[in-house]
Amino acid sequence: MDTRELKQALEGFLAKLSKKEGAEPHPEPESPKLVLNGPAPDFTARTTHGEIELSKWAGGSWVVLFSHPADFTPVCTTEFIELARRHGEFQRRNVKLLGLSIDSVYSHIAWARSVKEKFDVEIPFPIIADLDQHVARLYGMLHEPSSATETVRAVFIIDPKRRVRAMIHYPLNVGRNMDEILRVIDALQMVDEQGLAAPANWRPGDAAIVPPPKTTEQAEGRLREKGIEVTDWYFSKKQPA
Repeated sequence: MDTRELKQALEGFLAKLSKKEGAEPHPEPESPKLVLNGPAPDFTARTTHGEIELSKWAGGSWVVLFSHPADFTPVCTTEFIELARRHGEFQRRNVKLLGLSIDSVYSHIAWARSVKEKFDVEIPFPIIADLDQHVARLYGMLHEPSSATETVRAVFIIDPKRRVRAMIHYPLNVGRNMDEILRVIDALQMVDEQGLAAPANWRPGDAAIVPPPKTTEQAEGRLREKGIEVTDWYFSKKQPA
């Protein structure tokens, strides 16, 4: 009996033993559930800029981790061109960009070189080569009703404390709105710095929501409070500093 046959016989014996004793096989460990304001799972991955560990690579920066279905696809190409052109806007906000797809690092490099050659745009941020789908599954980027082998257009905004502050998912055939991603980052940073809340369609320069009072006494005082625009005791705005 060779090694392979011995291994098969041993596996068969153990399976029968488990069945006889009513033992259940150990389940595969589940990935941590991603929730807003919860921890962003750490990982180590190969990228077009070399191997990175998310927590160390991010340092004290915000991170936009985003996935795309595949290299050499037209919608993804338009997104990467736009992200590259607006890379400075993300940098000014202390944000690092990190792309991902279930393609090899060689495919990523070839695609980035093609974008440079055909569109005269250089991709300045790293792209994760996730052939084993480790990061994609860790972050729930694979939605099987859409595809079992391609990641949907997921966006995760991660703050310097490595908390997931926003999650946005787009279908395979609709490109992302970069203005909206930047708007959400601006809103989150304003919220953290000012302790205010961002109303619908908020953009930098707009008034923001003052948190509602928590007691009857505070509600009465809010109606007389100066320096803010009071519509009612629970609804008031002020200009961020």
